[in-house]
Amino acid sequence: MLQTKQLSYAYVKAQPMRFPDIDIPTGEHWLLLGQSGSGKTTLLHLLGGLLTAKNGEVRIGDTNLSSLTGAALDRFRGQNVGIVFQKSHFVRSLNVQENLALAQNLAGLPTDNARIAELLERLNLSHKLKSRTDQLSIGEQQRAAIARALVNQPKLILADEPTSALDDNNASEVAALLEEQAKAAGATLLVVTHDNRLQSHFSNQIHL
Repeated sequence: MLQTKQLSYAYVKAQPMRFPDIDIPTGEHWLLLGQSGSGKTTLLHLLGGLLTAKNGEVRIGDTNLSSLTGAALDRFRGQNVGIVFQKSHFVRSLNVQENLALAQNLAGLPTDNARIAELLERLNLSHKLKSRTDQLSIGEQQRAAIARALVNQPKLILADEPTSALDDNNASEVAALLEEQAKAAGATLLVVTHDNRLQSHFSNQIHL
């Protein structure tokens, strides 16, 4: 479902980073571990089509991301890929419900308030439905970002340090939620982290 071949990327005036080939079947859950500076976030952005590879290719299902550009790439990503970023990129003038609805609308999907309410309930955020995102704690923002990534029931879920701002109990709950939601949607899940607390949740692991 998710495949890479001879993937590399280079920032300006920096040596190219080369990544191992990945081949993750549909529905499997994987953990990608690596210390800071190992290229974890760069790899996740390549997999999500947010960066363009210097060499190699990324395939999601039958689609080669390098064959898509502009609006076509945005639409494909919105409908097929859910991304949890290290830093939440919310529209500050909108409340939590409206930010999740925006993710649905930008993917060309109708607003599904029942789906939004279900996710927020599971993440213990139902009481923040009408709150502005800048009124949330760091941990609440992280959970709201996870809800946004899951709201369109994507085929591929990419999570970049999803537990970095959470205590042990919430970290365990978030890992369980990601796996539960991925399983329910038949989605492939790749969690990118340096958080060793997550190792016990994932038997399939890649180390950078």
